[in-house]
Amino acid sequence: MTAEINVQHIGKTFKGFTALEDVSFSVQKGEIFGFLGPSGSGKTTLIKILTAQLDQNKGKASVFGIPVHEMKRAEHKSRFGILTDNSGLYKRLSVEENLSLYKDLYELTDNAIDEALAFVNLQDARKKKVSKLSKGMLQRVTLARALMHKPELLFLDEPTSALDPGNTHHIYKGLRKLNEMGTTIFLTTHDMTEAETLCDRVAFLHEGKIKAIGAPSDLRLRHSDQSMVVELTTGEQHTLPLNELTTADRLEEWMRNQLIRRIWSNEPSLGDIFMEMTGRNLR
Repeated sequence: MTAEINVQHIGKTFKGFTALEDVSFSVQKGEIFGFLGPSGSGKTTLIKILTAQLDQNKGKASVFGIPVHEMKRAEHKSRFGILTDNSGLYKRLSVEENLSLYKDLYELTDNAIDEALAFVNLQDARKKKVSKLSKGMLQRVTLARALMHKPELLFLDEPTSALDPGNTHHIYKGLRKLNEMGTTIFLTTHDMTEAETLCDRVAFLHEGKIKAIGAPSDLRLRHSDQSMVVELTTGEQHTLPLNELTTADRLEEWMRNQLIRRIWSNEPSLGDIFMEMTGRNLR
C-alpha cells in the first residue's frame, strides 16, 4: 500500500509549551485512520501542520509524497478536504450560497451541491442563512464543503461532536461510502464509539506523544485478560479463562442443560485501554 500521509519525528512548541513531541506514523492510501486523544492533546495542531496552516519546529511530514509546506499551493489544496473547529463560513449568506462559492472554486457542477447536502442530511436547509443555523447544522455545512469536491484525502477534526445520534449515524454511513470510493480519511476524535465504528487503525495521543497505535481489535486483544463472560438464564454471570479445559467442561454442562443466555469476550474498550496507559479518560 502507498503511504498517503507520512510523519517523522514531528515536534511543535508554542511559547515553551510542547504540543507535539517526536510524533511518527503513516497513513496508507484508502485507510480510515483515527487520531485519538482528549482536548488539548495536540490533535488539531497536527492537522494544521499536515494542511500547511502551521509549521512544525522539528521533524518532517509529507502528504501525497509532497512536503507539507507545499500543501498551501492551489494544485495540492484541491486534492484534500478539511473540517476543523474554524468553519470559515459566510454568516450572511445561505447554506447554498456558501457551497456555491466552493463549487465555483473547484469548477464543479451544480449537482455537487445537491450531493453534498444529501451526504450531511441538510437538503431542507439549503436556503437558510448560516447565521440562523444551530451548532450541529453549522458542523454539517462545513463537512459538506469539505467533501463536495470528492477529495483524495479528507481531514476531519471531531466531525460529529455537535451532532445528534440520528445525524451521526447518517454521517458514518456517508463516510464509509466515501472511503469505499477511494477517499483516505484522517479522523481526530475523543469518541471511542466513533473510532470503533469507523477506523481501520487508531493512534492514542497523550500530552503530545503517541502512546499506542494499531487496529482497534488488535489493541483490545493485546490488552485483554484472556477471559470470557457467560450469562446464564438464571441471571448469573461467570468469568472464565479462555482456552482451558475447565472452561470447556463448564460450557458443555450449561449447554446440555440449556442454561446459556449469552457469551462475550471480556476485552477492554478503547477508552479503558487509554485510561490504563495514561491514567486519564478521553474527555
